[in-house]
Amino acid sequence: MNVVTTIRIFLIAMLLFAANSYADTLSDRTITSFISSLDELNAMEDEFDTLDMDLEADNDDELAMPDFAHVISGGLKDMKGHSDYDKLAKVVKRHGFRNPEQWAQTGDRIFHAWMALEMDTQSAEVSQEMKKALVELDNNPDMTPAQKEQMKAMMGGVMSTMKQAINAPKADMNSVRPHMNALRAVTESEAD
Repeated sequence: MNVVTTIRIFLIAMLLFAANSYADTLSDRTITSFISSLDELNAMEDEFDTLDMDLEADNDDELAMPDFAHVISGGLKDMKGHSDYDKLAKVVKRHGFRNPEQWAQTGDRIFHAWMALEMDTQSAEVSQEMKKALVELDNNPDMTPAQKEQMKAMMGGVMSTMKQAINAPKADMNSVRPHMNALRAVTESEAD
């Protein structure tokens, strides 16, 4: 292989790396488009009533810990095959996403980063509370050893979920940070 071929391969590899790095960045526009899509979907809430009832009926494990890395795509997976899926697809396409899957993957990253930012400010306090609760649990004379172990396992699951939640890419967290108030606003209106 000659020097010119080696340089060309190197340049192509660098361009591909740069393109992938750029594609992996959550831009302000992408985040704003996602938030706008949520806002529009919130406004259409009445149109999704049957979907909510169907999903609630299918939800077997209400006590399962959420998967913060797939919070949107997990819901989308449940929605596939439902008549409201096409409504969702039209909305997300209006906001610049190719399809619901791309929209959900973007939403997963945004929500994961947002959760990490929110929990980052509270993690020391929550960790301290968990340690205190474990001491109280160990000293509780009204619980059997089996009950104590069960509670410890549940608390371990909570801690594991928290660690998963705060383990978001720093670049995503930096991109999402300026949009936290908008995310709070759109999700609060969702809950109303």
